[in-house]
Amino acid sequence: MATTTSITTTYSGQSAGKYVSAALLSGSTIANGGIEVKPNIKFKEVIKRIATDAIVKNATCDFDATSTITLTEKILQPEEFQVNLQLCKKDFRSDWEAVQMGYSTFDSLPPSFADFLLAHVAAKVAEKIEQNIWKGVTANAGEFDGFTALLTADAGLPSAQEVAATSTNITAASTVIAELGKLVDAIPAALYGKEDLYLYISQATARAYVRALGGFGASGLGANGTNTMGTQWFNNGSLSFDGIKIFVANGLANTVAIAAQKSNLYFGTGLLNDQNEVQVIDLQDIDGSQNVRVVMRFTAAVQYGLAADITTYGITNAAN
Repeated sequence: MATTTSITTTYSGQSAGKYVSAALLSGSTIANGGIEVKPNIKFKEVIKRIATDAIVKNATCDFDATSTITLTEKILQPEEFQVNLQLCKKDFRSDWEAVQMGYSTFDSLPPSFADFLLAHVAAKVAEKIEQNIWKGVTANAGEFDGFTALLTADAGLPSAQEVAATSTNITAASTVIAELGKLVDAIPAALYGKEDLYLYISQATARAYVRALGGFGASGLGANGTNTMGTQWFNNGSLSFDGIKIFVANGLANTVAIAAQKSNLYFGTGLLNDQNEVQVIDLQDIDGSQNVRVVMRFTAAVQYGLAADITTYGITNAAN
């Protein structure tokens, strides 16, 4: 009788945490530290932000409250999601065997075929989570409201901090600097210069900005651009604009940009949640097929603390 290999594997609760973590936390925004992560939310968490008016007053002999404290709350409530995927072992076996024999360029070798499949699924989930963080809409299957949808529906976003997008100007090398300048000019003075203040821009905007700094255009930088190196000046290092650090958010829509403190943006999930589940079910012993089913259940959502501390480009609140 021929030897058969069954790869049915089940992880649940905390045991599933490492696989769910790989799926949720490896997207570029989270992996590169673009937002705060709250990893152990069982159901929901209240985010509290404190704002005060002028707190320094002239001295008196009596105790006299010198400020008005405004406490605001936002609810971060991760939604439940699942992955139900059926794969054919034959389509993956050659790649997996190459990895096992050391012929692959993978940095780390999966200890089993099940882990190989889970890594494949985790990468796909991470890509979707990255998109959801910025432009997800909860009405769509498999999505939660991203920052764009949340800000669009929040009347607390000051109209003075909403910069209207001008066609595709923020993605053109000849106009991107002027458009980013509009966003920076709308940032409240109290936030400008904060250590964790970032400009969150799309890949398209980042490419246009890099090209603009390389010169050879109408950006006013001269023929040779930054360090007189032309378009070769950039080697995937850090970017900044008017002293503010730039974060390239891969999931952000091309014509949208956000200025915010990292400490004001949150991603929530429940890595230790008992409802987390990861299963790899081999159907060979069940129906004789070469199919493998991958099941993953997890929770995810985003939220910000205070809309008044966020400046947007291309996002207009419906109430303003």
